[in-house]
Amino acid sequence: MTQTAIPCTVMRGGTSKGLYFRLEDLPADTATRDAVLLAAMGSPDARQIDGMGGAHPLTSKIALVGPPTHPDADVDYLFLQAVVDEARIDAGQNCGNLLAGVGPFAIEEGMFAGVDGVTNVRIHMLNTGSLAVAAIQTPGGQVRYDGEARIDGVPGTAAPVPIDFLDVAGSTCGALLPTGNVRDTVQGIEVTAIDNGMPVVVMRAADFGKTGYEAPEALEADAELKARVEAIRLEIGPRMNLGDVAKKTVPKMCLVAPAKHGGAICTRNFIPHRVHEAIGVFGAVSVATACVTLGSVAAQVAGIADVEAVKELEVEHPTGFFTVAMDVALEDGAVKVRRSALLRTCRRLMRGEVYVPSSAWGGP
Repeated sequence: MTQTAIPCTVMRGGTSKGLYFRLEDLPADTATRDAVLLAAMGSPDARQIDGMGGAHPLTSKIALVGPPTHPDADVDYLFLQAVVDEARIDAGQNCGNLLAGVGPFAIEEGMFAGVDGVTNVRIHMLNTGSLAVAAIQTPGGQVRYDGEARIDGVPGTAAPVPIDFLDVAGSTCGALLPTGNVRDTVQGIEVTAIDNGMPVVVMRAADFGKTGYEAPEALEADAELKARVEAIRLEIGPRMNLGDVAKKTVPKMCLVAPAKHGGAICTRNFIPHRVHEAIGVFGAVSVATACVTLGSVAAQVAGIADVEAVKELEVEHPTGFFTVAMDVALEDGAVKVRRSALLRTCRRLMRGEVYVPSSAWGGP
């Protein structure tokens, strides 16, 4: 069997890991591209044993980086989720973790020139059409990966990658509150559907008979709970302007409980069928936004007295905290998110070629 070699970089971005490609190195036809990427990742197979995937949604991710198609951007970024046990590539969401590696990848590949000091890379996120600005440490114009920044879910320290998000509210669903309501009742459960970079459905853990402090594996083992959560997801998806979500990875489903370790709120996140060991970047931004949205399920649980005074909000998850910097204001009784930002780190792990059976280039 002949194989085709494709230039590829493996990077850790935030608490995820994935394959980074130059857009030009992959087929322009979407069906052929997806077939090639499925072969590269080893899907469908629970272990992805015949590919580069890590047998988990958080390590079965792909970043495609290309020249900018937005006048205010330096590079384009398309995030693709390879479904582990299905022959399916999902482009229906952003990934803020792999986003942390996009700027360094672009500089390393010569797609964008680093300056001496800190290089701000404006990234056009093709999944939603929104922009992010990542500040990359570049002494002497070269990407620096070592540093003192620490994020929960990643061992050790690394160079900081602060990321500001510009106009991500409603970027997938068309509105910050896509159902038009602060709270809805679905299958007898009160929920808040919100999209500030990631469509998320926030629900009280207590309404499912849970504390919200359970280990992810305990929640994954609860078949009845997973069935109830999925039934709500399937019903609320069309009301969030997402259509039929049976074969989509959005919306994410978030159980919340009062903070246990000094944060604002405690979370357990279905993404949507596995339970996250932490919380996704945009998921954290959406949950933090819900905490300052008056009347929402999250706001009721968090109990923040003065939302306009909030500058940082710590979202608790199974392996620590996720700190979201925010600038919010009340306008006519509604919350306006003027800025949301966060800190990630990344590291280049390997650069070379991934080999794909040449038959994959003929399409699925």
